[in-house]
Amino acid sequence: MPLQLKSAPTKSFADTAQADVAERVGTIVAAVRREGDDAVRRYAEQFDGWTRPSRLDDDQVEEIVAGLDPQVIEDIRFVQDQVRTFAQAQRDSLVDLEVETLPGVRLGQKHVPVQAVGAYVPGGKYPLTASAHMTIVTAKVAGVPRVVACTPPIRGEVPAATIAAMKLAGADEIHVLGGVQAIAAMALGTESIAPVNLLAGPGNAYVAEAKRQLFGEVGIDLFAGPTEILVVADDSADPFLVAVDLLSQAEHGPESPAVLITTSRALGERVLEHVERLLPGLPTADYAGPAWRDWGQVLVVDDLDEAYALADSFAFEHVQVFTRAPREALVKMHDYGALFLGENTCVSYGDKVIGTNHVLPTLGAARYTGGLWVGKYLRTVTYQEISDPASSARLGEVCGRAARVELFEGHARSGDVRAWKHTGRRFDWIEDALAVGTGTP
Repeated sequence: MPLQLKSAPTKSFADTAQADVAERVGTIVAAVRREGDDAVRRYAEQFDGWTRPSRLDDDQVEEIVAGLDPQVIEDIRFVQDQVRTFAQAQRDSLVDLEVETLPGVRLGQKHVPVQAVGAYVPGGKYPLTASAHMTIVTAKVAGVPRVVACTPPIRGEVPAATIAAMKLAGADEIHVLGGVQAIAAMALGTESIAPVNLLAGPGNAYVAEAKRQLFGEVGIDLFAGPTEILVVADDSADPFLVAVDLLSQAEHGPESPAVLITTSRALGERVLEHVERLLPGLPTADYAGPAWRDWGQVLVVDDLDEAYALADSFAFEHVQVFTRAPREALVKMHDYGALFLGENTCVSYGDKVIGTNHVLPTLGAARYTGGLWVGKYLRTVTYQEISDPASSARLGEVCGRAARVELFEGHARSGDVRAWKHTGRRFDWIEDALAVGTGTP
């Protein structure tokens, strides 16, 4: 067992099952399903004080973009270039293929983009422009022809930088619309918003629950909870950097876990001291403070093998590795959303600027899924073609036998009829069927 310098519970999906949230979300989704735009407008006014039309036209968007500091636009373009470059490399790694498995039997697969995506870019307290890069740029690299982008107003105003990020990322429709009503409108469609096929992007507990309830009618990127950070460190790590990075993610919200696993008790103690000194001066201490108090952990283990195994058991969204040989984690770790190797690399880079996607699994979901990437917007579909009659006959004979083992007579007959047609092999059921017909197929 590790030595616990600071302990806290570990969140799971069970912790997100809030009956009141599910009930409220269900009510809103049902209203949008039933009333369409009327319900969307009503909830937009109720929750966000927004009474204007949600969709921004091209002139409005251009005016918003033109009113921003040129440095903001330049930085948005720089970050989107990073995201686009990595997403394009991912797309290039996915190749269509076709193989001949028997004479004249060709099997293939194609990567076909989803035809319509709803990109949700959260707002509320902060304009999260980076989520526009992650959801929209990646979708466009995948070849998605229609991307609907929604973001809530912030204190009753249009979040200008977020709108600019949506525009520059390539969004085809931009709406100032947030919360469950935005998710439901995109998924179900209304009089003014045609439905999409897949929803992507992070959000609060209500947005996450809306995606959960609508999953099946529409695809989703993944289920997500509060942001998580875990640092694996040996005695070579800088405790000040570790403390700063832990708090950088704790500021996402009061339920965001921040965990340090270290082989050095001295390092762990120094990190605790730095955190306590840093927190009072952090402008986002109203979020980071409760997150660290309730969900922060500092654990000391005997060696790095134990550290990596313990980190895997958390299966956290973000894992930073501050050790003498950080790339060792690529071999020794398996369950994480994204790795950040070496103290020059921090989670904040992944969140904002480096180019990998920041929409990542939380609450242990890293045990079975990765994060949002260009492949999420693609459907890998297959096709089959048989041009050689002899191969069709051979497969027909095997199909007949295999299907009858499973008592699927109709399937068996689809195979029989091809063996009969191409080889002349006799089947009683075919002869009986033809005897009462015309005598020819």
